[in-house]
Amino acid sequence: MMFFIAGGTGFIGKHLMNALGAKGCNARCLVRSEDKALICRSLGFEAAIGDITDRESLKGKLDGCDTVIHLVGIIEEKGSMTFEKVHVEGTRNLADEARKAGVRHIFYQSALGASAASWAKYYKTKAEAEEIVKASGIAYTIFRPSLVVGEGDGFTEKLKELVRVGPFIPVPGSGKAKLQPIYVEDWVKCFMTLFLNGLRNTDYGSRIYEFGGPEHLTYNEIVLQLMEALSISKPVIHIPIKFIKMSLPFYGISKGIGNFLGKKIPSVTAEQLSLLQLDNICDKESVEKSFGFVPMKYGEALKLFIKERR
Repeated sequence: MMFFIAGGTGFIGKHLMNALGAKGCNARCLVRSEDKALICRSLGFEAAIGDITDRESLKGKLDGCDTVIHLVGIIEEKGSMTFEKVHVEGTRNLADEARKAGVRHIFYQSALGASAASWAKYYKTKAEAEEIVKASGIAYTIFRPSLVVGEGDGFTEKLKELVRVGPFIPVPGSGKAKLQPIYVEDWVKCFMTLFLNGLRNTDYGSRIYEFGGPEHLTYNEIVLQLMEALSISKPVIHIPIKFIKMSLPFYGISKGIGNFLGKKIPSVTAEQLSLLQLDNICDKESVEKSFGFVPMKYGEALKLFIKERR
């Protein structure tokens, strides 16, 4: 089997590539720079320069590949890189080229909560990307995980910055919304179970998997467990969402002051703040039922990837 990996140098992609490399798998990685190409080649993979948002750059790049692994995604819009451009146009470009190349299976990393009816652009465009994959005429596997955590994940990095930046820890709203964090190495195990361990035939049939870790944790509980892992003890103060949203136009000023004081102020968008008030959970036994193993608890995972910096 020859994999074509888009998004291989991102958070999840790096962990998956290490696992595929350790198994001696064949893969071609789509990267946007020669520096990232070197990373892929160091693992024994081929590298192709291109970008899913640039249709022309994909021509011929998928030839000879059996399975596409589509991990490209963004959690906030920056400049021309909008949710529509990356999630929707990018997925359409990749699916079209996969069809031309005779690819037999497409794997797409979506998100728990993806829905065409969602008010959130992130979830809405993820759902639109799913529909493009489904309509491609190629067999597919779609993962809809809850929060994926591990070394290098954006959520934990921002939370670490928030925990360290001041004399108290601000929590948007009540902090009672529930998440279902799953350790990235368990996510990788789910993938490997399907595609390398023969749980199902990846050439035929299609399926969507919604899953998460073995716990439903509130944002408050996640913050407290991270504080414990970092050996940090500070008061937690809940701030009304409307006050935080009112301050967003002044984020640039706050960031500048933080830089002057040697403190990194984590960025946040109005959409992200609103999503933090909503549950993002599914069956606690979803991984065991679908993939045959019990994933690691959040606190146990933190001990493996949190590097304390005092």
